[in-house]
Amino acid sequence: MRLLILGGTEFVGRALVRSALARGWDVTVFNRGNRPAPQGVTALVGDRTAADGLAALAAAPEGWDVVVDTWADAPVAVRDAARLLAGRAGRYAYVSSCSVYAWPAPPGSDESAPPVEGAPDARDVPYAEAKRGGELAAVDAFGADRSLLVRAGLLLGPWENIGRLPWWLARIGRGGTVPAPGPADAPVQYVDVRDLAEWTLSAAQAGLSGPYNLVGPPGTATFGDVLGECVAATGSDAGLRWIAPERVLEAGIEPWTDLPLWVPPRQAPDMAGALYSLDVSKALAAGLECRPLAETVADTWEWLETVGGEVRGKRGTGLSAEQEEVWRGL
Repeated sequence: MRLLILGGTEFVGRALVRSALARGWDVTVFNRGNRPAPQGVTALVGDRTAADGLAALAAAPEGWDVVVDTWADAPVAVRDAARLLAGRAGRYAYVSSCSVYAWPAPPGSDESAPPVEGAPDARDVPYAEAKRGGELAAVDAFGADRSLLVRAGLLLGPWENIGRLPWWLARIGRGGTVPAPGPADAPVQYVDVRDLAEWTLSAAQAGLSGPYNLVGPPGTATFGDVLGECVAATGSDAGLRWIAPERVLEAGIEPWTDLPLWVPPRQAPDMAGALYSLDVSKALAAGLECRPLAETVADTWEWLETVGGEVRGKRGTGLSAEQEEVWRGL
């Protein structure tokens, strides 16, 4: 298979490259060139936001069986790339997000839940509208039968550049008493980025099309499970001190952003239902396989140690120093 990845050097893109190369596929990556291209790929360089940013892609002599696009910003960039490639590639897989569903999506929502408004020509819109616009751009250029919309849920695993699981691993790795926001049995629904990559490539190769919620089955992990695996993976002497969620919220500490992954179900039922109870029966029926939580956490810690032990996400995920002082005092 000849694969073109629009992206290919960070998190999802990196997982896709590794999966494709392991299959023996011929892989081309197209990106800004800000980071070294993975070994074993053909690298094309261009800035999709620039006036002539697709020139290297347009000049490439070959075509591709599958294109996978990981773009997360202005939909117009997806529109332009998809239009350029519509006659040169067999299928277009766009890595979207479950954030495209109108907020809050009802608990147990499947792919029929109503999405937010979006436009393929949009340039400066919030994340959910950007991902929905990217979906529409892919379908407009390749048609419904040649476009695959991978609506990712919470993504964890090695190379995470958002800083959610890395934040918890780094904090727990430092040891000592770690305040843990309760309840410990709060559900967490996630997918390892490597499992998403494997499924996406297999689905595209099999000719699947349309939207798929791509996250692990609900009810298979709790927040307590996640933090417990962080303790086990780091081998630290950290002890978890569980704190009632009401106290955490009263201190002005926000779920999800200030304390990554944490959503207290009774205090934020809409948020918990929308994030951690998605129906993924369609993806499971189409071959999605999910590795154990312990493997995801341990492999993330192993990678994290190779990059200095901590990742501060580009979206500012995690507590500030001042907030951490408050948190420790609860």
